[in-house]
Amino acid sequence: TAEESLEREAALGILMLKCPCPPSSAGLELSVNNHAADFTLSTGLSPAISLSCLVHNSSQAEELLWYRGTGQVDLKDGNKVNISNICISPVNESDNGVTFTCRLARDKAVQVSVTLDVQFPPQLSGEETLHVEEEKDVTLTCNSKANPQAQSIWLKDNQILTLQQSRHKLYQTSEVFQLSITKVEKSDNGTYTCVVESGLGNGTRDFHLFVEDKKPVFPTEAIIAAAVVVTITILFGIVAQKDKIFKVWKCRG
Repeated sequence: TAEESLEREAALGILMLKCPCPPSSAGLELSVNNHAADFTLSTGLSPAISLSCLVHNSSQAEELLWYRGTGQVDLKDGNKVNISNICISPVNESDNGVTFTCRLARDKAVQVSVTLDVQFPPQLSGEETLHVEEEKDVTLTCNSKANPQAQSIWLKDNQILTLQQSRHKLYQTSEVFQLSITKVEKSDNGTYTCVVESGLGNGTRDFHLFVEDKKPVFPTEAIIAAAVVVTITILFGIVAQKDKIFKVWKCRG
C-alpha cells in the first residue's frame, strides 16, 4: 500500500543517515613532479633526485602511498597526507628502468607512475686472462652495461680484429659482447680489447689469451692392453716361482 511504501522509504532514509557512504574519489587527481599522467624521467648518475606527489581537488585529508616496483616504500607519518616526497639517493645503474608509483590509499586506482631512465657511460667487466690448449675452442666474454646502448668492436694487439668467418663468431646483447674462436692456433696468442663506445663516453677492457701446446693423447685401449699383458706376465712369473719352491721342499723332504 501507499502507507507501507512511505514507511519503507522513511526507514531507508534513517539507515542512510546512520550509515553515511564514504566520500567518493571521483574528481580526485594526483600529480608527480607536476605530471598528472604516467611519464619517464631521464637523469644521469647523480647524488639524489626527488619525487613529489600531490593530491588535487580534495576536500579532506587524503593518505598517499609510494611503491618502488611492486614493493611499498616506508613513509614517515608526516609525509603521507595530501603531499608526499621521496628521495632516491644515490641514483645509480640499478635504478635504470625502475618504476615509482604514487597511489591514493583509499582508492589505489588513482595513481601516477614515473619510470627512471638513468643514462650512464659503458661499464665493462670480464675474465682478463685465459689459457686454452691449441685446437680447442675459446670464448671471450665482455660484460658491458650502458644506457643508451653502445657500439662495440674487438681489437687484437691494438689493431681492429679481422674476422674469419670460419673461425670467429660474435654475439651481442644489451649487456654482453662475446668473441668466440674455434680451434685456436698459436697465431691467436695476444691481447684482445673489447671497445664499447657511446655518446656518454667509451669503455675498454683487455683480455690476454695464451694458447698452450696441445697435450699428447694416449690411446686408452692401448694402455689397458699393455696393463693386462704386464699383469699376466707377473702372474705367470709368480706361478713359475711357486713350482720351483715346491720342488725344493720336496727334495728336502
